[in-house]
Amino acid sequence: MTDHAIRIHQTGGPEQLRWEEVEVGAPKSGEVTLRNTACGVNFIDTYHRSGLYPMNLPSGLGLEAAGVIEAVGPDVSGLAVGDRVAYCSAPIGAYAERRNYPAERLIKIPKEIDDKTAAAMMLQGMTAEYLIRRTYPVKPGDIVLLHAAAGGVGQIATQWLRHLGATIIGTAGSPEKLKIAAELGCHFVINYRDGDWVAKVKAASGGKGVHVVYDGVGKDTFMPSLDCLRPRGYMVTYGNASGPVPAIEPLLLSQKGSLFLTRPTLMAYTASREDLELSAKAVIDVITKGVVKINVNHTYALKDAAQAHRDLEGRKTTGSVVLLP
Repeated sequence: MTDHAIRIHQTGGPEQLRWEEVEVGAPKSGEVTLRNTACGVNFIDTYHRSGLYPMNLPSGLGLEAAGVIEAVGPDVSGLAVGDRVAYCSAPIGAYAERRNYPAERLIKIPKEIDDKTAAAMMLQGMTAEYLIRRTYPVKPGDIVLLHAAAGGVGQIATQWLRHLGATIIGTAGSPEKLKIAAELGCHFVINYRDGDWVAKVKAASGGKGVHVVYDGVGKDTFMPSLDCLRPRGYMVTYGNASGPVPAIEPLLLSQKGSLFLTRPTLMAYTASREDLELSAKAVIDVITKGVVKINVNHTYALKDAAQAHRDLEGRKTTGSVVLLP
């Protein structure tokens, strides 16, 4: 069977994304054949495309999608043809009409969750889950600085943090995005493009500083964020939307108050089947209970993935971005 997928043959800008015919063979041992119904777009996809995160070329692109199982390979149990599933991990290649994928990395999706939500909830939802429940487990009364609060991870984290009883200081780069962050539940909203945003964060925290910073922006916000933390606070840098974070001397962390610094990844927090199921179950639970709403604000045809990348990198999107095969 011949299908289409987005592939790249060299790293670079969005123009490197090509819509190509691909052959999808029978599933091998431990695999199933999926017909993707919606594909999530995430900043990590742009890192793979640009070469920031190296991979072997030529290659497909994308880590996240929802789909329906069309065939089951040998040595697969617990899954059947017709099951609705979602995934958000390697092997890369989610930007595809059909593909074969390891059964052990799939999560079944309940009927209450539609395809677009399922495609958008996995990577961003489980990122929010591990950040606020496991990297630094947020407690009621904690003061949190959340950068890019109107982005995909930010919107999910804001709603979840509010449910956990945290005080949320959310940042964004435009008045429109600040309005979204406030509507979702941020107690304070601050434009991180303002020159005095650190002073505003300190004021919002009562002068004491925040317990934890969750930073998916990177280069533009990392160093100032260290000055927003209280002594023994946690600096969690998990993304590079503005570019990679510069190198720092460990001594700086002591000078700024015995700070903790971590650079976690979703892959490390969902490496085992047990952790994958734990995270996915938590995400599905808060969505089905209405605690978190996944806002899929932008959809594109799968063949138009390059435009989706341009809009994402140009900071023109809010919430989640989904490609439709």
